Amino acid sequence: MLDWTLLQSFSAVVENGSLSGAARKLGQSQPTIGRHIKMLEAALGVDLFTRAPRGLVPTTAGLEMADTVRDMQKAATRLRLIADGKAGDLNGTVRITASVVTSHFILPKIVSDMRQALPEIQIDLVPSDTTENLIYREADIAVRMYRPTQLDVITKHVCDQPTAIYAAKSYLDRNGRPETLEDAARLDFVGFDKSDLIIRAMADLGMKATRDFFAVRCDQQAVHWELVRAGCGLGGAQTIIGDADPTVERILDEQVKMQALPIWLTAPPALHTNPRVRAVWDYLSDALVQQVGA
Repeated sequence: MLDWTLLQSFSAVVENGSLSGAARKLGQSQPTIGRHIKMLEAALGVDLFTRAPRGLVPTTAGLEMADTVRDMQKAATRLRLIADGKAGDLNGTVRITASVVTSHFILPKIVSDMRQALPEIQIDLVPSDTTENLIYREADIAVRMYRPTQLDVITKHVCDQPTAIYAAKSYLDRNGRPETLEDAARLDFVGFDKSDLIIRAMADLGMKATRDFFAVRCDQQAVHWELVRAGCGLGGAQTIIGDADPTVERILDEQVKMQALPIWLTAPPALHTNPRVRAVWDYLSDALVQQVGA
């Protein structure tokens, strides 16, 4: 029988490409991870890695084994999720992940109210614009602004967030308030750097733009909003964020009908039966409708 600890170390080395990276991931020392790999290779009678200038590269046997170990990890995680899903106590932690913008501007008030309503539950809030893996327990509940496509999860469309175009009042005082889209096209816009999301949204409104159209660009959406607030140009935002900010002004409301952003909740099926996660799920669902949209 192979020691599961050795297999975990092996998988971490494959994933991170080095003993040091695996050690950081697992909270172990580098010599310990190295010893685990030697023990596993001795038990199996094969070499699992070859040394390369930048770390360790799996051999053919190592690559084949990595797929099997990955399946084993997924199965072990599912067993833990099933066990957690049958836990009946509200005491404990629920880990929520959401975009940086949602985490920064929308969830703090909801989490504060939730703590008063559900004081037994502790909340870990993980701001991230990457997709957290619910199956591997990187989060218990995800708040998404798109329909999740990950398999083996439960999803719920909660509400839609109205959006609008905003500009800093200081910018409008300097450059005038546009009355038409043609007026707006002569002003500065804050765009994204690598993402073409804003370019596609402008095309839907009949405004042709390329990356060079934007005088200032940033993909991090919380910083993008701060650039709009600072007077770098026009930009879109959820109305719950823009309308609450006295330094900006909503413009072109009659001329432009912005597309609403959907909010979806997502959780693993096994955790959806956990009373603690279910309580947070239900609270989030109701609170987002009341605070954000319909």
